[in-house]
Amino acid sequence: MHFVLEQVLTGLSIGSILLLVALGLSIIYGTIGVINLAHGEFIMLGAYAAWALKTYVGLSLLPGLVLIFLGVGLFGWLVERILLRRLYRRPLDTILATWGVGVVLQQVVRLTAGGDLRYVELPPSMASSVSIFGVEIAAYRIFIFVVAALLFLVSWSIMNRTTFGLKLRAVVQDRNVASCFGINADRIYSLTFAYGAGLAGLAGAIVSPLKSVSPEMGTGYVVDAFMVVVLGGVQSLFGTVISAFALGEVTGVIAFLQNDTIAKATVLILIISVIRFRPQGLFVAKVRA
Repeated sequence: MHFVLEQVLTGLSIGSILLLVALGLSIIYGTIGVINLAHGEFIMLGAYAAWALKTYVGLSLLPGLVLIFLGVGLFGWLVERILLRRLYRRPLDTILATWGVGVVLQQVVRLTAGGDLRYVELPPSMASSVSIFGVEIAAYRIFIFVVAALLFLVSWSIMNRTTFGLKLRAVVQDRNVASCFGINADRIYSLTFAYGAGLAGLAGAIVSPLKSVSPEMGTGYVVDAFMVVVLGGVQSLFGTVISAFALGEVTGVIAFLQNDTIAKATVLILIISVIRFRPQGLFVAKVRA
């Protein structure tokens, strides 16, 4: 029983990180249809922002999270306004453009902050461990789980319980008809992309104490994020949550029995197998025809 509980908690920890890094991508890809290959670099920007705020301003991680969310969100808004707005309904051009943005961001960070690994200090109040039914788990891991759950609830509420969410769903289903009813589709797209980018930056800041910060750190995260979003069903936030924690549990068990490399390879094979027989993902959002 102790072993089972330990693996469940490990899987929840991994799943909460996957949900954090995938939530912003799920919103951008699932609503406005942009395959944002710069998502990993938005995560990287959030991590570097956390490091810079502590190094140059003396602001620790937790108080700086709001500033990081707003800063990366503003940058995402500018990217959408200046570049992506001209490329909607041209998916190949959008992919190339966001890939280019990611490459530029990596080089800018490397030139300004250097290529050396950076480290973000773990909040002292969360440096201890907590015992849950006899299983020791880091307090910061519990914090990540709580934050991931709260961000999902906030995002779901925005998409399904607000006027903005109603307008977004209208634009997604038929932009021309929505525009006839006075909905500014361009503004909706800009705010949606900004929100998704802000979530990515927030994810980068939160996971930065667990992993060294480097210009290339976003590459691994964007792969994980796409796997979670595609497996869960592109337009389903609930699917993103379930796939994130399912992949977390599978990864945790296989990593314990074998190692991390085999776990990642096995998970990738499982995802490819599922998509082969169910290309729309595990969950499909139902919309009115």
